[in-house]
Amino acid sequence: MSEILSSATVSYLRVTPRKARLVADIIRGKNSEDALRILRVNRKKCSRDIEKLLMSAIANASQKGVFDVDATYVSSIMINQGPVLKRSLPRARGSATPILKRTSHVILTLSKR
Repeated sequence: MSEILSSATVSYLRVTPRKARLVADIIRGKNSEDALRILRVNRKKCSRDIEKLLMSAIANASQKGVFDVDATYVSSIMINQGPVLKRSLPRARGSATPILKRTSHVILTLSKR
């Protein structure tokens, strides 16, 4: 059984959960260094935010006194839906079309193999 070392969260991330889960599925289960490399070359918008979150989780693990940070891996990353900002776009003949600006809550957990 793997030992949970640290976790980090970000709330109200302005990216849809569906798009953020595409990036999360790529790095789930990977070594933390490999996950950082993958996120740096990924072209998705939220990969930069998830990279910052992963670096924060690594910093949390080093603050807790974990000396071998290279042996850590992304044990779980969950993308939950946050609140939806509702806007409207004016359309023809006085009508309006709704625009849903979705947000995400991301929880990342690092463990030791």
